[in-house]
Amino acid sequence: MASASLLKSSPVLDKSEFVKGQSLRQPSVSVVRCHPTNATSLTVRAASSYADELVKTAKTVASPGRGILAMDESNATCGKRLASIGLENTEANRQAYRTLLVTAPGLGQYISGAILFEETLYQSTVDGRKIVDVLVEQNIVPGIKVDKGLVPLAGSNDESWCQGLDGLASRTAAYYQQGARFAKWRTVVSIPNGPSALAVKEAAWGLARYAAISQESGLVPIVEPEILLDGEHGIDRTFEVAQKVWAEVFFYLAENNVMFEGILLKPSMVTPGAECKDRATPQQVADYTLRLLQRRIPPAVPGIMFLSGGQSEVEATLNLNAMNQAPNPWHVSFSYARALQNTCLKTWGGQPENVKAAQDALLVRAKGNSLAQLGKYTGEGESDEAKEGMFVKGYVY
Repeated sequence: MASASLLKSSPVLDKSEFVKGQSLRQPSVSVVRCHPTNATSLTVRAASSYADELVKTAKTVASPGRGILAMDESNATCGKRLASIGLENTEANRQAYRTLLVTAPGLGQYISGAILFEETLYQSTVDGRKIVDVLVEQNIVPGIKVDKGLVPLAGSNDESWCQGLDGLASRTAAYYQQGARFAKWRTVVSIPNGPSALAVKEAAWGLARYAAISQESGLVPIVEPEILLDGEHGIDRTFEVAQKVWAEVFFYLAENNVMFEGILLKPSMVTPGAECKDRATPQQVADYTLRLLQRRIPPAVPGIMFLSGGQSEVEATLNLNAMNQAPNPWHVSFSYARALQNTCLKTWGGQPENVKAAQDALLVRAKGNSLAQLGKYTGEGESDEAKEGMFVKGYVY
């Protein structure tokens, strides 16, 4: 665990600390050797030499009134989004859309971090500027999706596990060199399929190994075990499963010597299953979710950046707002993809003349969630489209 000095207030990350081209430091790891009475010695690896920087990065992302824009859709998933507006899945079209997002004027007022796909981390805007540099100019910390996706988990109840640990250390080192300062790894738990003890343990262990490796490379890991919305179960069942999942996750994070002050969480909100007849109000979602956090999440964790998981744009914002009606020991905020981009994408429609209107739509959503992070969102004046649910059964990223 980190030294006591790390628990003190740290300044937010200066822009110059995450610009591309900064020399890659090789982490030196201090070693504590314990000598028990028998001949076997126990070696414990101490925290990453990036410890101070990790704390600063996490606090920058978890800064008041701001949250994360998740724009890390794989090329295949980005293709599905483009197809929904009649565009072909080409690099030029992906570049045009990503340029629209990162160049929205004043985006950094509401967005503190942007999760990128690998292509985007190395990509330029349509006018030739590095996307990483554009984000830094907006005071937005660049992040990177590092997992390799879900595959079937043998021996389980038709469940999955997340691959990508092989070669992760070299990838994260390269991503740091390119300008990324945080990482994201998404695995899932399905309530209708159990979840089996095997699937929960696999999810927790994979997240912990990823988190430890990321911190060694200077990247703040976002820990994301998504409890899928799929199912007819009620909110109490979601709460029960979430408690078990998060207990397992933090057990293995501790086993892997992950520094809690240098991570961010990306949990699902505690809601009923998408097909449950009994719906929950924002206040009920807030009550259940905050109770879960209080029981399972150490206050040392700087930020809880909730995923939207198929909720409508307005629903996700209302639920976040309800959670911020009273002080929390963590920064309770958002890391939304579709819940920030849906109206923006439809407004754009692939037409250059619609770029400004699409950016305005993105800023409306970002500002709404910024207000929700501060507990000041009212929901007034929202369009009907923003209230449409986006749940897709069996959704694959």
